[in-house]
Amino acid sequence: MNGAVEYQWHLRRLMADRGMFNTTALRPLLAERGVNLSASQIYRLVTEKPERLSVATLAALVAILGCTMDELIEVVAAKPAAKSAVAGERRSAAKPGRNSDIGVRRPVRARVIDSDS
Repeated sequence: MNGAVEYQWHLRRLMADRGMFNTTALRPLLAERGVNLSASQIYRLVTEKPERLSVATLAALVAILGCTMDELIEVVAAKPAAKSAVAGERRSAAKPGRNSDIGVRRPVRARVIDSDS
């Protein structure tokens, strides 16, 4: 592993597997275990992949759902970073060249030729 860590957050799926379809159902269960989060914090916890998570919250979720940490957080192989441009190469990530997939579909810019020359 090259140091980059990717993971998938399965809280929403685990909740659905246990018949919990509303984020509001999680709030009193967390409060019983001493984790007091606002409704918006719980919504973000369920619908988004958290970047930071306290161990107390993680332990409470595992206890509530009756699952393991491996079921809640799945570590996956990180995708390799895109190769950087070689020195002197004119293409950039923002404007793909003719050899990229998008470049093939892009129209060719018209050149206006002065008829007086």
